[in-house]
Amino acid sequence: MPSRSSARLAALTVAAVCSATSAVVLTSPAHADSVRIHDVQGTTRISPYAGQKVTDVPGVVTATRTYGSSRGFWIQDPTPDDDPATSEGVFVFTSSTPKVAVGDSVTVTGTVSEYVPGGTSSGNQSVTEITKPTVTTVSTGNALPAPVVIGKDSVPDEYAPSGDTAANGSINGLALDPSRYALDYYESLEGMNVQVADARVVTGTDPYSELWVTVKPREHRTHRGGTLYGSYDSQNTGRLQVQSLGATADFPKANVGDTLEGATTGPLDFNQFGGYALVASKLGTLKSGGLQRETTQKQARGELAVATYNVENLDPSDATFDQHAAAIVNNLQSPDIVSLEEIQDNNGAKDDGTVDASQTVNKLIDAIVAAGGPKYDWRSINPVNDQDGGEPGGNIRQVFLFNPERVSFVDRPGGDSTTAVGVTKVNGKAQLTVSPGRIDPANEAWKNSRKPLAGEFVFRGRTVFVIANHLNSKGGDQGLTSQYQPPVRGSEVQRHAQATEVNAFVKDILSVQKNADVIALGDMNDFEFSGTAKILEGDGELWSAIKSLPKSERYTYDYQGNEQVLDQILISPAIRRGCDFEYDSVHVNSEFNDQISDHDPQVLRFRP
Repeated sequence: MPSRSSARLAALTVAAVCSATSAVVLTSPAHADSVRIHDVQGTTRISPYAGQKVTDVPGVVTATRTYGSSRGFWIQDPTPDDDPATSEGVFVFTSSTPKVAVGDSVTVTGTVSEYVPGGTSSGNQSVTEITKPTVTTVSTGNALPAPVVIGKDSVPDEYAPSGDTAANGSINGLALDPSRYALDYYESLEGMNVQVADARVVTGTDPYSELWVTVKPREHRTHRGGTLYGSYDSQNTGRLQVQSLGATADFPKANVGDTLEGATTGPLDFNQFGGYALVASKLGTLKSGGLQRETTQKQARGELAVATYNVENLDPSDATFDQHAAAIVNNLQSPDIVSLEEIQDNNGAKDDGTVDASQTVNKLIDAIVAAGGPKYDWRSINPVNDQDGGEPGGNIRQVFLFNPERVSFVDRPGGDSTTAVGVTKVNGKAQLTVSPGRIDPANEAWKNSRKPLAGEFVFRGRTVFVIANHLNSKGGDQGLTSQYQPPVRGSEVQRHAQATEVNAFVKDILSVQKNADVIALGDMNDFEFSGTAKILEGDGELWSAIKSLPKSERYTYDYQGNEQVLDQILISPAIRRGCDFEYDSVHVNSEFNDQISDHDPQVLRFRP
């Protein structure tokens, strides 16, 4: 089964995996004094035998992986020791299709290695493996060790120990405490046959035939069946990735709230795309939870509806225009203003200097009309080629769609990719110097990242300033299952600088006109409780309106079993004080396996 999670893209930390061979010999049994699997695994994350050769390690083959670049098999000792910190299973990396079968009793001679999925720079934990193996088959058709059942009572509520300050925050050298920490518990089962039963899906099936379940049904449950990521200190310990050793075509197409009924059983592995994963030899039966896409309320005549929607690298060659249009018209109820993120240029990722996106935008507008929606007008500013990050050649940018029958755009010429928009005072009111305009595009904060797009709108005689954002992505941050605890969020340094610039621009508007209606919205790439959000909010200049929702409804994105906020609409005091605004995170994408974007759109309705 081809899968990104089986790709061996990195080196080993201790001993390099060179070409490996697997020789199967039907000869003598294992030596009585040979090293056993729990000795190889040890009581920390790093094997005491790392880099050394071990001889005649006995075990029963519990599963084989015959696809991808990480081919091999798992063995488990049927006679475990009495130490809960030492795993009784280990992966044997053969590089080619293994020649053993499930149920074979074998001994393995080879080199113990610590393989880091994603490479050492990723910060990931390592997987203890036996490489360059010589395999002796002792007998066949043996019963497999009973799987360890992972359930709500077995996984600790505390997520991870604090890393060793003498080792740059790494937990690799710390003694495992599987009764106290969830990551230690999972590590103590690395390579062993495990089982989950009647597990609820908390991230739908992705394009790589992976999904996430929770073994703790009540842990931070959202109102639609997911698991909420509500703070850095409230980790969801019951999350577990599920893959399959079977064919991709047979993997269930699950949505959030579905259930894998019965037993799902297989070895516990670790990969760079989420950490601990149950690689299933046997999958439970998918039972639908009946999840439906949401529809927001239609704005009243006197309400202005403003939305943000990340359409995920949309370009004219995509087949999703009709679906995006239907979502905007039917699920979002045709908002008056829509801030779009990730609109690519007219030839998508072809890197030939093209920056114009008129074909992309007009194709979406035409699809909206065909779906029964309004004929939107639009404004945007083309970026400098390959200067705004994203997919090389794609030149993603923010775009304002607006319904000219409901709202008008104030055009002030002069805004371009390199000219900074400013704020002036005219007749006691704030005005933008250019509209649309980009906020301080030469500032280092926006290097290789999207520059905010500011526009001035008028609704029923009232001016509304809208700032469309797509802040620096979280790419490169250490994962929650990193060997470094707490993990380093390096990407937020630039995001904090960007948030500072946006807040300063809003301050400029409010210093001229205290009661101005200002909205900063978009894909902020950070949580509503994050430092980024706090900087955006400042001293009350803005407030993230998603916090008006009950906690169980505060999410716009579903990542590795955590439903979380990345997309936000922040409002100025004049809008917040009115107390007549309504906010809706419209769940049409993030929870579904057939999503057309990985983000859910957000809608704000208020009376300017």
